[in-house]
Amino acid sequence: MRIGDHTETVQVDFDPTRITYAQLLNVVWESHTPTGRNTPGQYMHAVFFHNDRQRKTALASKQALEQKSGQTVTTRILPVRTFTMAEGYHQKYILKQHAGLVRELTAIYPDHRDLVASTVAARLNGYAGGYGTKDQLAREIEALGLSEHGKALVIKMAR
Repeated sequence: MRIGDHTETVQVDFDPTRITYAQLLNVVWESHTPTGRNTPGQYMHAVFFHNDRQRKTALASKQALEQKSGQTVTTRILPVRTFTMAEGYHQKYILKQHAGLVRELTAIYPDHRDLVASTVAARLNGYAGGYGTKDQLAREIEALGLSEHGKALVIKMAR
């Protein structure tokens, strides 16, 4: 059964002076099994590109991975056509399981769209999901703009 005509994905806005598209591709290859079964639809493995330069970089990166692994990479390289944000109830889903942080963030971002677009909320959602380390959190916690209580909640949930 196919649910809708879409593929669940993330869109990453990045500063190419801080991280390159090629470096982001390395993260993609390490973050999933690029040689596994890949079916079209909702859970298809894909890397999307915005321009010819990104297309060439993605194809070269895929080819290098195939040469290194000796396996065929099944992750597709496709042009970006459209991107639709997930429904509001899907946004920052893991973070929303932490009521104390949600209350604090709602005070900072009363408009849900601002919360969804917030880098701080994205970082906190990652920590809530078990990504990141206590060392990483220690380096950035002061920049998150949280109260002392909010900081304590984040430290408690970070692994």
